[in-house]
Amino acid sequence: MGRVRVVQHSGLRRRALRRRVLWGGGEVFVTVGVVLLLLVVHQMWWTNREARQGAAREVRALERAWDGAGGGSLADVPATTAEPAPSRGAGGSTDPSAGTRRRPAAETSPEPDWSRAYAILTVPRLHLRVPVAEGVGKTGVLNKGYVGHYPGTQQPGQAGNFALAGHRNTHGEPFRYINRLVREDTVQVETRSATYTYAVDRILSQTAAHDGGVIRPIPRSTVKPGHGYTEPGSYLTLTTCTPEYTSKYRLVVWGKLVSMRPR
Repeated sequence: MGRVRVVQHSGLRRRALRRRVLWGGGEVFVTVGVVLLLLVVHQMWWTNREARQGAAREVRALERAWDGAGGGSLADVPATTAEPAPSRGAGGSTDPSAGTRRRPAAETSPEPDWSRAYAILTVPRLHLRVPVAEGVGKTGVLNKGYVGHYPGTQQPGQAGNFALAGHRNTHGEPFRYINRLVREDTVQVETRSATYTYAVDRILSQTAAHDGGVIRPIPRSTVKPGHGYTEPGSYLTLTTCTPEYTSKYRLVVWGKLVSMRPR
């Protein structure tokens, strides 16, 4: 007679347990992978879609409001708390970079309306047209796809530094490609009463996130002192994070005011 095979139930239970553990682990990994994929899709696609649509609506709303108002004073431009630029009241009213053009009068207004945009930034080379709002907070400004104005810096057309920040990735990423700007590219800032045109003049490809010198009235890096300016003027500063998908450093683009056209 042949031998009768004896099956150990404990061995069967161990194999069944291993199969359940492996199967359960696989399900967990698949679930985690799907969740991570959805998070990436949300950050990389959905936030861009929502922010761009919202920013475009705000641009259209500003255009309609300005067209209906027929120009006039800049009552909607937030007041600035920046210290006066050294050139104010001392350098006359002629902008050196604009020939004999008269520099627009300094713009003052009541307390800013923190809930809405007040200007439009246009960068032809990048096919970019986005609203500008007061402040650089993520929730209230940057995550809406807007460009944010650094509180304490000057307003469009004023002597000093009109400094802006924008996301480079996600939430509309308006400043994703500002590294492609080159000298003499134009950047326009439209307000209720005028359009200010700046010409790109200098680019600082990387500096520390805490480099506050780049947004001073006379912008000059405190981390890389060879980059920036030493003379008063009417400047535009664009800042964003670099490298892409990180916030470790800052990329800075500077421009000078070259013209002002009333609406």
